[in-house]
Amino acid sequence: MTDDQVGGWIDAAAAAERLGVKPATLYAYVSRGVLRRRHAPDGRRSLFDAAQVEELARRGRPRRPPGPGELAIESSITALGADRPYYRGRDVLGMAGSRTFEDVAAWLWTGDDGGDPGTWETRPDGVAAAVAAQSGLPAGILPLDRLQLIAVALAATDPLRHHLDPEGVIGTGRSLVAGLVEALPPAGGTAAEGRLAERLWSRLCPHPPEPDGLLRAFEGAMVLLADHELAASTVAARVAASVRADPYAVVASGLGVLSGPLHGGASYGAERLLAEVTDPASASRVLGERLRGGERIPGFGHGVYKSGDARAARLMELLTAAAPDHERLAAATAVLTEAERRRLPAPNVDFALAALGAVAGLVPGAGEALFAVARTAGWLAHALEEYARRVPLRPRAVYSGPPVP
Repeated sequence: MTDDQVGGWIDAAAAAERLGVKPATLYAYVSRGVLRRRHAPDGRRSLFDAAQVEELARRGRPRRPPGPGELAIESSITALGADRPYYRGRDVLGMAGSRTFEDVAAWLWTGDDGGDPGTWETRPDGVAAAVAAQSGLPAGILPLDRLQLIAVALAATDPLRHHLDPEGVIGTGRSLVAGLVEALPPAGGTAAEGRLAERLWSRLCPHPPEPDGLLRAFEGAMVLLADHELAASTVAARVAASVRADPYAVVASGLGVLSGPLHGGASYGAERLLAEVTDPASASRVLGERLRGGERIPGFGHGVYKSGDARAARLMELLTAAAPDHERLAAATAVLTEAERRRLPAPNVDFALAALGAVAGLVPGAGEALFAVARTAGWLAHALEEYARRVPLRPRAVYSGPPVP
């Protein structure tokens, strides 16, 4: 046994050399839970598990150490590229506009392509309970607020919600997503049938999708928003699943966090911004007044995609193909032009979602609801990973309060 090896443990210099990293990076790996560390018998050195170092060297070094407020969790579902996510290795931009939401959800859940997407139907008693639970809600309540109540009502009527094996969770997931949609009141008085995008459209828009390309853009938005790695709502969903909460509780956790204005609620801010732009000529005035008041312009900039969110570009592309001459698209384009002139950050998917709502004539808050229903697929994919892990997620705080004994 050499001086740098103690019973299967190696010192920092040897570990860093094997991994091809600086010694400081080793301690970042420790803080993320990637490497185990212990003190040498002499008390003066840190030792690292040699087998774990070797496994990490063969697998390849993990991505950059997490920044402030980030939590690292190993997952095989979604990777974030320079400007877009990849679902199990597949570019989301190629899936948007070419794949159904049901197909994409099945891909996220199982990684099985081309198989039977299953039956996406809910239990009638669950929908009836969810509809009844909404009877006392005030007029004008936004769809996302309804979805939080619907999730709880659906759970109360499902005796199989505690079946946490993969087949059980996937079956519950299909029923749950369908229930979220079908318990929403139809926007135009008539509930559509067919695939989920058509059903959700009829709950968020008072008229049929004309031209037909608008439904393609609508479903493309659902695909683009189905997952986004460890967004805040997904972390909440994974924490719930890690302690064996049922899929309805997982989704309820995600819905609560998604409503925040710095997450799924951001599309509502962008929606209100576009509503102020009554015609292309008013774009300069609306942005100028907001900036003069020190307000943040919603729908621009992204915490991950510093050079631009390609999901926004793809959704705007689908929207332009569907309704190239629409007056609300012209207004949205004027906002983009003015934002670029003022050197604002690039637009994100929340802005494109607001533009979709304006062109399609969706009800207020429709973007949040579309986001929430779509992201349910991702939350359940992450829940499946946590159910398989069987280890509660327990972040630790870096204590900065008064000294303790």
